[in-house]
Amino acid sequence: MFESVQTLIDEHRRVQEELSDPAVHADAARAKRVNRRYAELSRIVAAHEAWTAAVDDLEAARELAREDEAFAAEVPALEEGVQAAQERLRRLLIPRDPDDARDVIMEIKAGEGGAESALFAADLLRMYIQYAASKGWKTELLERNESDLGGYKDVQVAIKGSSSDPAQGVWAHLKYEGGVHRVQRVPATESQGRIHTSTTGVLVFPEVDEPEEIHIDQNDLKVDVFRSSGPGGQSVNTTDSAVRITHVPTGIVVSMQNEKSQLQNREAAMRVLRARLLAKQQEELDAAASDARKSQIRGMDRSERIRTYNFPENRIADHRTGFKAYNLDQVMDGALDPIIESAIAADEEARLAAVGSDS
Repeated sequence: MFESVQTLIDEHRRVQEELSDPAVHADAARAKRVNRRYAELSRIVAAHEAWTAAVDDLEAARELAREDEAFAAEVPALEEGVQAAQERLRRLLIPRDPDDARDVIMEIKAGEGGAESALFAADLLRMYIQYAASKGWKTELLERNESDLGGYKDVQVAIKGSSSDPAQGVWAHLKYEGGVHRVQRVPATESQGRIHTSTTGVLVFPEVDEPEEIHIDQNDLKVDVFRSSGPGGQSVNTTDSAVRITHVPTGIVVSMQNEKSQLQNREAAMRVLRARLLAKQQEELDAAASDARKSQIRGMDRSERIRTYNFPENRIADHRTGFKAYNLDQVMDGALDPIIESAIAADEEARLAAVGSDS
């Protein structure tokens, strides 16, 4: 794996030169791609320099220890430093998910549990919005289908980051959130104080940077317009502003009615459609790839139960990584970092093992 470092260092130098070219910044999409690659390579270059410096320090200490035994005491700590620097570099050399720097579109859908599931969908939306705020990310509510009690039968939100570093990307963190989230608590509608179990589904899609990335033939689209409606199906709009777009080749259907303008709803629907088509394209590539390229944590089975939120015990548990903590109240306020970091670490370990088995 380390043989490839010099190649990456050379690429870093070329990308740095490319960034000094005004023509690059004249093309926003190209500038974004180049900046992302530069940020990723910069982390590798910095880790390589740190490892090289640690090796030089260790060799110097060993050389001095031959002449003066007092320096021998420094050797064990320096050896540990070399191992730590080498491990960090090794992890950075694992091929990244090419979508890590992308923003995301997240859909939260009520599942088993009726009204309680819809209420928990609203709680999850708030949790993710709070988490995004803690990261300095921006959120935009694209679509919502409210339930009678103030929850959401279905809600879609776009989450946008600001860093060009893929490791800090929105997708790099939230891609692990897709799946079934189980909640155990006493519903507001329960008069006997009994604990109910409900489920809510979360889908996460990397958002397409530029519309041109995903080619959509307009002849493949079936577009319907209708009047938007609120909770219980009552009409909330007297004009046909709501939009439903069906992508005929794949059968993907996207409906939008959040905005009062038909044009705005159509634009939002196309954003979601492009994101879903990108995700479908990636799923097909992953299915055709070797097991070594597939994530062990972010599986494609959207029916997988990934997490349990137990309110009576204030417990949060991730069933994929074994993570468990008793600070559910803080998690629901957006303190998701430890849970997400456990998923990132587990995925990283799986990819390290896969790379090792291939070498």
